[in-house]
Amino acid sequence: MFESIDWVSVVVMGIGATLLLDVWSFMLAKVFAVSSLNFCLVGRWVSLMRTGQFRHTAIGKAKAQNKECALGWLIHYLVGIIFALVFLMVMPNNWLESPTFWQALLFGLLTVCMPFLVMQPALGLGIAARNTEVPVFARVKSCAAHCVFGIGLYFSALLLVIF
Repeated sequence: MFESIDWVSVVVMGIGATLLLDVWSFMLAKVFAVSSLNFCLVGRWVSLMRTGQFRHTAIGKAKAQNKECALGWLIHYLVGIIFALVFLMVMPNNWLESPTFWQALLFGLLTVCMPFLVMQPALGLGIAARNTEVPVFARVKSCAAHCVFGIGLYFSALLLVIF
């Protein structure tokens, strides 16, 4: 199964798509004052798993952990690489030779299931951010971010075709 995977492409696409997502988040924050997920809290969540705590009522109130920010950012990029791996595993073998925009965009949107069903509930935000102040805003923001990730998969694949 993994022997036919082009690992360089997986890493380039995962990092490229995640980097585009980060640029998107940075622009939203600077231009529209729209904050994104604090990856230090992701690091705190993952760090606290070693103590057996996988779910929190409010991750922001949990005790800060050593190097949680670095861990959170590392996890963020590793998840991007894992998503790129899954994407390439479900695409036809020749997808990298001739990438298609809509498949990458749709996959990016589908990846929003992970935060909606796993991460947000575990951080105390509820399923699909239902415990946030404005759940619809949080959901739209998450869907848009994951679409940007999908667009990043596509453009990263195009760069691989060119080079």
